[in-house]
Amino acid sequence: MDDLRLTERSVDQTDIKISARNVQVFYGDTHAIKDVDVDIEDKTVTAFIGPSGCGKSTFLRCLNRMNDTIDICRVEGDITIDGEDIYDRRVDPVQLRAKVGMVFQKPNPFPKSIYDNVAYGPKIHGLAKNKAELDEIVERALRRAALWNEAKDRLQTPGTGLSGGQQQRLCIARAVATEPEVLLMDEPCSALDPIATGQVEELIDELKQDYSVVIVTHSMQQAARVSQKTAFFHLGNLVEYGETGKIFTNPEDKRTESYISGRIG
Repeated sequence: MDDLRLTERSVDQTDIKISARNVQVFYGDTHAIKDVDVDIEDKTVTAFIGPSGCGKSTFLRCLNRMNDTIDICRVEGDITIDGEDIYDRRVDPVQLRAKVGMVFQKPNPFPKSIYDNVAYGPKIHGLAKNKAELDEIVERALRRAALWNEAKDRLQTPGTGLSGGQQQRLCIARAVATEPEVLLMDEPCSALDPIATGQVEELIDELKQDYSVVIVTHSMQQAARVSQKTAFFHLGNLVEYGETGKIFTNPEDKRTESYISGRIG
């Protein structure tokens, strides 16, 4: 019986990929994120929703220490990935960002070939011993990003020559090429047309088989379509967090209900 309880408990713990406790973020004197506690599951899509300026993107950037690049920004509290404190002084932010990939709002391919865009991360992190291994990594990443068939005959052409939707999938390929465990997406479809948005949403659904995906979105419809868990932020507070279906149909907090119904935001 003890063995069974131990197994059940360890399974529950392994489901949690990212854990945040008492997280505060300050921009100078401005208190942007207040007392955020959240556990984000592995192999799940978690959506952060809320009005503009509510803190969802700021909190997302805490998860791979992108806020470190802003001089006036200070982060307090504890954030762990697989139980490791990512703000420990011994943690190299560059290595952390290989483990926690990020895709931004606007597609931002490097001014390089499609191949070199994807190969860039694996090269700097020493993930390939030779050209053949690098070729394999590039092909695997482009396949994961559902871009291989469109790009395989033009790998040496500039990534900037692709359409907007293809460029965003190239950025996703670039992010997954370093074999991350977490994929952060900051409004990845806001600059895309409906067809490209649909392609990226299908891709997000596939990616959750391998990664913990966290997406910031302004679109409640998108959150409802792609995520299993939803966190609602308002004025720097994490107001409510739970199963997406419940958040949208039966929220516990009046502020969540007001946002979902369009009364605030």
